Amino acid sequence: MKNLLFVMAFLFVAESQSQTQPFPANKVHGNGLMASTKNSQDAETSYNTWKGNFVTTCSNGRYRIKFDDPNKTVSEGIAYGMLLSAYKGDKTLFDGLWLYYKDNVNSNGVMNWKINGCSGTDGFNGATDAELDAAMALIVADYQWTSVGTINYKNDAKTLITAIKNYEVEANTYVLKPGDQFGGSLITNPSYYSPAYYRAFGAYTNDTAFWNQVAAKAYTVINNNLTQNNAVGGLVSDWCEASGAYSSRGGNTYSYDAARTPWRIVVDYIWYGNADAKTYAKKSSDFVRVNLGGSNNIKDGYNQNGSVSGQWHNATFVGAFACAAMAGENQSHLDVSYNDLKNLNEPNSYFNQTLKTLYSFLLTGNFYLPLNATLSNDNFDIEKSTVTLYPNPSADRITINAPQQSTISIISPSGSIVHQQKTTSESTEINLAHHSTGIYFVKISNDDFKSVTKKVILK
Repeated sequence: MKNLLFVMAFLFVAESQSQTQPFPANKVHGNGLMASTKNSQDAETSYNTWKGNFVTTCSNGRYRIKFDDPNKTVSEGIAYGMLLSAYKGDKTLFDGLWLYYKDNVNSNGVMNWKINGCSGTDGFNGATDAELDAAMALIVADYQWTSVGTINYKNDAKTLITAIKNYEVEANTYVLKPGDQFGGSLITNPSYYSPAYYRAFGAYTNDTAFWNQVAAKAYTVINNNLTQNNAVGGLVSDWCEASGAYSSRGGNTYSYDAARTPWRIVVDYIWYGNADAKTYAKKSSDFVRVNLGGSNNIKDGYNQNGSVSGQWHNATFVGAFACAAMAGENQSHLDVSYNDLKNLNEPNSYFNQTLKTLYSFLLTGNFYLPLNATLSNDNFDIEKSTVTLYPNPSADRITINAPQQSTISIISPSGSIVHQQKTTSESTEINLAHHSTGIYFVKISNDDFKSVTKKVILK
């Protein structure tokens, strides 16, 4: 009996210290192509280079990301780092980046966009792309480590999503503002648009109607911009009005802002199968494959008519187009694009190396839609619910009766989570036939992470 109690205690300690999805995830996306030569080691190598060159420590467990001027840090870089560390399972770095973000927020609860090293605001107020990436990263962190530790990722994610809704989406139009203090229908930035995130935000906060409208508006603005300016492929301008016309801010070419657009948009196809996302991404991929003659000919800037305005061949542009090729329906072009990105070596360029790593995570199946952002998060009191499972012992399958929208985790004798899913009905059958015999624990939790645990014997 003492041995059994020790094993149970070990399992619960191991579970509390583990993560839901260790790296590499190696997910096979539900939509689109994946490169034949994809290898998560490529993504890990890129991550290690990025981390070694751009992550630096502050006091009290804070971390920051060095900008082009290494004495500065921008909110964009913090949020990129949060995404990467969450998907990589690098909890110490993730927590330190998020604490740094929170140390530097304005009165609206969004990070001031540029900071002097570890403290001191150099650029006031928010940049919306940073908020979007940080909020999505918090959802991933909630999935990875749950929200029962010193940082409540779930509450922080919901708070930040609310701030984005209130301050960074123009009232009544659903146009994404580029910051909490400016922009809207007269100034917007298509490269910030992240419709896949919006759908995740909607499910996570039970606000799908609003966020679906923001997603729909993103495609309207992009298509307006392409049509009004007779753009080739998916060459959106860096900045524009919601009408598609050029804005007073300038930014009329496909340059270092716009270059990220194919990556952000294709995620909506990879995760959700969205037809508008596929159409845009295929246009972008076909521009490279047909108009340019392949990935090796990409330069770092274009006019919207397709004429070249840049001179360098770098990861910011190559990798975004490689991601677009996942929706381009041409396997050989995707394979060449993947290898082109892999072979680019720009370790000391903040923007190029960071984006190369993000692109590589998506291309290798390590930038995925987490389970906790796929269904509504209606809360229920699990501790007052009736939870049963049978048969027990079992030779293969068990049926679990638990409230709809609870999360079932199967914990192996070694303490790892071998199966996890969100319930869609009150009765869920799980097949354990391919697992070894022994004592397993079945944890059923709600979205406040209250839980009940049952023991099952697999014979």
